[in-house]
This record gives sequence, C-alpha cells and structure tokens, in this order.
Amino acid sequence: MPLLFGTAGVPLSATDRSSQGGIRKIQELGLGALELEFVQGVRMGEEKAGQIKQLSEDTGIRLSCHGPYWINFNSREAEKVAASRERLLHTARVARMAGIEAVVFHPAFYHGDSPEIVFKRIVQELSSVREALTAEGNSVLLRPETTGKPSQYGDLEETVHLAQTIPGVLPCIDFSHLHARSNGRLNSYDEFSRILDFTAEALGDSWVKRAHFHISGIEYGLKGEKRHLVLRNSDFNYRELMRALRVFGVEGLAICESPNLEEDALQLQAAYRDAGGVSHDEL
Repeated sequence: MPLLFGTAGVPLSATDRSSQGGIRKIQELGLGALELEFVQGVRMGEEKAGQIKQLSEDTGIRLSCHGPYWINFNSREAEKVAASRERLLHTARVARMAGIEAVVFHPAFYHGDSPEIVFKRIVQELSSVREALTAEGNSVLLRPETTGKPSQYGDLEETVHLAQTIPGVLPCIDFSHLHARSNGRLNSYDEFSRILDFTAEALGDSWVKRAHFHISGIEYGLKGEKRHLVLRNSDFNYRELMRALRVFGVEGLAICESPNLEEDALQLQAAYRDAGGVSHDEL
C-alpha cells in the first residue's frame, strides 16, 4: 500500500503506554506507522532508543516523531532562538538512535514580521541545524509542518519553499491545518489534488516517495485552528482527501491526530483502501 497509516502518539487502547507498547499496539491494530510525541520535550536515553529501533525493525512499523512545541526561529529573544536550535538538534539525534525517519516541528511565529523576513531567519537557523546533523552523519529528515493559524509561519507555499531551499528538509502537510487556516476552504477533491500537484512539481520524487501527512477533524474560526476533533464531528472532507491521495499514488506516512487516534486512523485507512481509482499518471 503506497501510504501507511498511524497515530500521533501511543494508541489510546494500548495498556502498555510506553513507546514500545505503542509500536506493538499499532501492529496489533493492523496499522503501519507511529509518530512519537516529543512535544513537551525529549526524555529518552540511548538504551531505550536502541530498543525502539530494534522493535521497529522487527515489526516493520515505521516511525516519525513530533519535536517540542517550544521551537520558534523568529523569536525576539536570541536565547530562545538558540534554544530552538538545540531542541531540534537534540530531537534529531535521539530520533536517529531510535530508528525514527523524520522530525516534524512548527518553525516560527510571524510576530508582525513579513513572511520574507521570517523565511530568511528560518533558513539561517534551520540550515545551521541541518549542516550540523549532516556533519554527524545524521540523515533524519527535518519536516516543518503546515500550521493551522495565520499567526504561525507555515502555509503550503512557505513550507514547500523551505524544502526547496534547504537539503534534507521536506514538508509535513497537515491538511486539517490548511483547512482551518483558510477558514474552511481547501476541503474538496480538486483542492486536495492541487495541493498534491503543487508539492510534487516543486519537490519531485524526493517528496512523492517520502510524503508525510497529518489528518484529523478540526474546529476553526477567524483566527484559524481551535482544536482537533473526531472526524465524524468535523466538516473535514476526509473521504475526498483519501480519494485524491489514492489517485495521486503518493507514498509515505499518514498520521491521524484526532482525539480518538486509532479509531479515526483505521477509518482513514479503510477509506483510502476503498477509494480505488486510477493512478495519477493515467489521468
């Protein structure tokens, strides 16, 4: 199957709440991926990371992670920018030890600055992180995420532009965030297809074969994202998204962030399998 589906964090039904327990539960549920949540900080030693890597290899469950929320490369305070670099570096180093393929993170807030200024600051800091990791032989992908509020840097074009500019960087496209950020647009088959076409044309097979998505129900208002919702309680048109993903033939991970985690992840996986359709090349 071109896309593997999983949960953002240990499935709720797992009695073993450890990362290893999460991997085993994902396998038991018939899902294919798990995103470990380091949003409050990375608290994992080398020994545990090695155990997670071995279990991932043994089970075939693919791993990503979400970095700490406290990353902001456009902070007014230099020490917070430096701390953001260190947080992302530390997360990527632990990720490598744990067999995690990519680190998802939110890169910055605008703080009243123009997108051009914020872009330059992010490129400077993110390039520094990427160069340090490459010098260490660390090829873990860094994935800036499309964000759900207009106050946050990270619409689709901005996020893809970062990936075009910095090697070793690819986007995490959160379709629900884009829907919320646009105040209810970006929610049809044609709009989903345009997102996929735009990203593929900009980044090529390096992205098409290694895509990473976040999906959930979502509540939003004039200021964008308010909170994640269960799919059935949201207006998010996930079935049409699954059809677009199936037709396009993109490969990678689709991570569910709905409050009910595995229930909606399984629903997304089933909708994707049911979508069928011809390949993107045949259109």
